[in-house]
Amino acid sequence: MTEVGFMTRNVYTVGQVNSYIKNMFTQDYMLGRIYVKGEVSNCKYHTSGHIYFSLKDESGTIACVMFAGQRGGLSFRMGEGQQVVVFGSVNVYERNGSYQLYAREIRLDGEGILYEKFQMLKKELEEMGMFAPEYKKPIPRYAKRIGVVTAATGAAVRDIMNIAKRRNPYVQLILYPALVQGEGAKESIVKGISLLERLGVDVMIVGRGGGSIEDLWAFNEEEVARAVFNCSIPVISAVGHETDTTIADYVADLRAPTPSAAAELAVYDYYRTEEMLKEYELKLLRELWQKLQMGRMRIEKYQTKLSYLHPKNKLREDRLRLAEMEDRLRGLLSASFVSSRHRFQVFAERLNGLSPLKKLSQGYAYVRDQEGRALKSVRQLKPLDHIMIHVTDGMVRAKVEEIKEERHG
Repeated sequence: MTEVGFMTRNVYTVGQVNSYIKNMFTQDYMLGRIYVKGEVSNCKYHTSGHIYFSLKDESGTIACVMFAGQRGGLSFRMGEGQQVVVFGSVNVYERNGSYQLYAREIRLDGEGILYEKFQMLKKELEEMGMFAPEYKKPIPRYAKRIGVVTAATGAAVRDIMNIAKRRNPYVQLILYPALVQGEGAKESIVKGISLLERLGVDVMIVGRGGGSIEDLWAFNEEEVARAVFNCSIPVISAVGHETDTTIADYVADLRAPTPSAAAELAVYDYYRTEEMLKEYELKLLRELWQKLQMGRMRIEKYQTKLSYLHPKNKLREDRLRLAEMEDRLRGLLSASFVSSRHRFQVFAERLNGLSPLKKLSQGYAYVRDQEGRALKSVRQLKPLDHIMIHVTDGMVRAKVEEIKEERHG
């Protein structure tokens, strides 16, 4: 009976058990976002970029891993014996049934409490909308007066001054020498922002050089964040080095990784503009020269065309054409005249052959009656009629005495 009862109970695989435990871990909210403090041991940097290590204290050890994709949450190189605070989640690795801490951020101990405070304030201000892009004011491109809130001595102010002088010697820098570290720093920074806002600068740089989270903490204070957010003048934050990030960076209208970079962003490069204008001038001159050359070529083309189509040339061509036509007409007239004279001579010879005078010169006479009519038949006459007889050298008036008619076959 015992064996039968044992066999009827539910039996689970190892994988099912591990999956169930993993699900339990996943559902636990505290294990999903947990800070764990301890000493680093067995730290190994894998070639894949992952970091495997353990955290231990006097009561126990927990295995940890930071995947390569999360390495942005680590700002130092881990080593044996370091006291650190790890932020991440605890979950089960199903393959061997062990649980471990999956790290997302790692800070040296001492920074841990401040970092947790930083995360809480960051979350609070973000939920209030103070990081929203729609509240970001544009940085003026051609700022003339630039306010600077930073320490009076130090690399930050020197870098800003050097960059500004190199880029634009005509820009005016107005420095408010603020405390940027220690007691009274946040009040000093807030006062500097307020004073420069009243002076009406075009843009403001608020920042300092790099340091630890304790050194930069004044720029993580809520009072400073609100002063930056409420400032009517565009604010560029420039706190620490490129890897350092503060609440002021999130609230500012623009974040610069370093004070030098902030100066690059705030100060317009006058000399670059000067060089650019010279380039534009040369380009403009080249284009003008090209246009002039093209214009000259067009004018020469039009001149050639105009000279070809000029009225003088047209008149000259017309004159030549008229002269040719005149010569041709003269030739035609001359040929026509010669031809006509030849025909005239032919006709003259013909007429000469038919001329009565020529007939008269050959012994013939031309006879008319008194009315001047030519007499061709004796029937036109009767005796005693008067007639006129024309001969070669004159006329004879005669009187008809006898008429004799001759009949031909």
